Amino acid sequence: MAFLKGWRYGALIGGLVGFVGLTLYPIAFSPMMDPSQYKEIQKETRKNIKQEDIQPGNMKVWSDPFGRK
Repeated sequence: MAFLKGWRYGALIGGLVGFVGLTLYPIAFSPMMDPSQYKEIQKETRKNIKQEDIQPGNMKVWSDPFGRK
């Protein structure tokens, strides 16, 4: 078996990096750049849920701890 040398080695490494990049794009980068699709899905799936009714231990619903009183 011949070892890859020169431009063939560079093409192999470039192809692997490109393949990993293309694989990760729809999983990791696309949702971070445009989260509107996921916000709509979340809004649709949570529309009949009242957070006050499912909050455990009669705790109050989360509020901003840094907000003014």
